[in-house]
Amino acid sequence: MSSLSEINEEMLDTLRQRVGTGMSEKRYRHTLGVEREIARLGEIYLPDRIQELRAAALLHDITKERSVEEQLALCAQYSIPVTAADRISPKTFHAKTACPVIAEFYPEYATQDVLDAIRKHTTGARDMSLFAKLLYLADYIDDTRTFPDCVKLRALFWQGYAGIGTDKAKLLEHLDRILLTSYDMTVSCLIREEAAIAPETVDARNALLEKFASV
Repeated sequence: MSSLSEINEEMLDTLRQRVGTGMSEKRYRHTLGVEREIARLGEIYLPDRIQELRAAALLHDITKERSVEEQLALCAQYSIPVTAADRISPKTFHAKTACPVIAEFYPEYATQDVLDAIRKHTTGARDMSLFAKLLYLADYIDDTRTFPDCVKLRALFWQGYAGIGTDKAKLLEHLDRILLTSYDMTVSCLIREEAAIAPETVDARNALLEKFASV
């Protein structure tokens, strides 16, 4: 398990090449986009942890393109519980299966924060660290995303940030309000598609509503 100081540019270059060999061209472009986006976000929120954030971005989708059958096989292999909610939300499997794969095949990047952020990057969660929030947002708004909600959220974040300055409390509130908007967008989209909503997303949204109601 790496410490922050051990993740350097040479390691990231090698990691970038390794993950690219197992991805489609489209998935790889997205992955590189998330790396760029999280570096920008890191400059604002966690400037001393940008290398670790970039590693998380490069690894976050390493099992994304596995079939449902392959995802279930990974769950069985690594003793990952599979719930009824998982089975009707198969797009969320990769957030679970990526973590043990990283621990086994990329142990030099398997810090607690990297694994936690990757585990939560698709659905969000009630108890997200700042590190995890940045990966979640970078995945949603990276510059390869052209879905209207992603484009809109990207503009909302960066336009809002431009008017804040360096006030840490306001920056953190801005991040949380953007995350709340993202959950609203996700829930609305899933309802339109008559698709299942991950319980973690509902819980994450409720947690932010509770937080803002208490202010």
